[in-house]
Amino acid sequence: MTVNKIITDTALGESYRVIKHKSGLTIMVLTKQGYESTHAIFATKYGSIDTSILRENGGFETIPEGTAHFLEHKLFESEDLDAFERFAKTGAYANAFTSFDMTGYLFSCSDNFKENLEILLDFVQSPYFTEETVQKEQGIIGQEIRMYKDSADWEAMFNMLRTMYEKHPVRIDIAGTEKSISCITAEMLYDCYKNFYDLSNMVLAVAGKATVEEVLEVADRMLKNSGGKRAVREFKKESPKPVCDYVEESLPIKVPIFVLGFKEDFENPERTLKQVVSTEIIHEIIAGRSSPLYNRLLEESLVNNSFSNEYFYGFGYACSMFSGESTDPEKASAEIRKEILSRKLNGVSEKDFERARRKLYGRMVMGFNDIESIAHDMVKSDFDGYGIFDASEICRTLTLDDINERLGEILCDDYTVLSVVKPLE
Repeated sequence: MTVNKIITDTALGESYRVIKHKSGLTIMVLTKQGYESTHAIFATKYGSIDTSILRENGGFETIPEGTAHFLEHKLFESEDLDAFERFAKTGAYANAFTSFDMTGYLFSCSDNFKENLEILLDFVQSPYFTEETVQKEQGIIGQEIRMYKDSADWEAMFNMLRTMYEKHPVRIDIAGTEKSISCITAEMLYDCYKNFYDLSNMVLAVAGKATVEEVLEVADRMLKNSGGKRAVREFKKESPKPVCDYVEESLPIKVPIFVLGFKEDFENPERTLKQVVSTEIIHEIIAGRSSPLYNRLLEESLVNNSFSNEYFYGFGYACSMFSGESTDPEKASAEIRKEILSRKLNGVSEKDFERARRKLYGRMVMGFNDIESIAHDMVKSDFDGYGIFDASEICRTLTLDDINERLGEILCDDYTVLSVVKPLE
């Protein structure tokens, strides 16, 4: 039986519908009055960190690294027209992505919404793999993997992750390695599809012009009944200490690039939304564009406007990252660590807290003007177990004590990794 409910945030003046469809799929729809286009994502809770499958005997069986990304590439194919060719006929923009935690298939359109939604639901539910096409794709993705090895930003981040994590698959490139993808077979792809592409492990998120009635009319026709289960992820707790604290590589670039990471220690595999929002506020206070640290680093020519920060987290991993170009990565890193130690010692002031909290809340509010961002947030919120309005509500109600308590839990100076990519000599 299909059950649906309306979720509203009166402060934001927004509402959306959540439908638990009889097929097992969760459908989320936010209709934006006055918008002329629609963005839809059909996603599964299956990403690059999912390198094992829970079997009926209760044990986990390892699968090759990069399988989620490989399967994403292959799912667009069919015995007739591939999905991109079908979307081209309707005038829609279509794409797909694999992240650490999920795989998503999407389209944006101004017209022919129901026809495009039919295509999306059809090809994602119709896997077609052969050994011949798998072998061909191994060569294509192998080239993609080699291409990313030449990207300094990409290498700096993954070198940091490989140095920070000893076992967690977040340390492996999303596409895997040339060796790991060479082990993928058509039978294996069907096995992974059956495990991770059950509709109960998936979400359809639609934002923009389309209505709930239009979405359900197509969904009722196109969705197949599922087995009714979500895939289970394996959690292996790691030591809070990184493998080592420094890693370096040389590539043909003009200015060195660095990523300074702070590994987080925790007992449970998932961060709470309060922890996430609190950490993002702390990042803004410490290294945001209006922070004393950022302006000092600029004045001393230790960074340029490429400098950024990110709270990077997911199932079984979490770290704070500060990165950018620098003529002296070691000194820039030392200044960042010095600022963090000072903040931890002295605490966050009420003034800094309010400034950062209001800035983050403003970004959240602005996000509801972007239908692509809304659709992605609906998917992520369902997979993480919260609603799309929960983060803004937490941001409104956080206190200074919450921030200083969270600051004491993270950014430990003993758990750092500095990754540097230097120009070739």
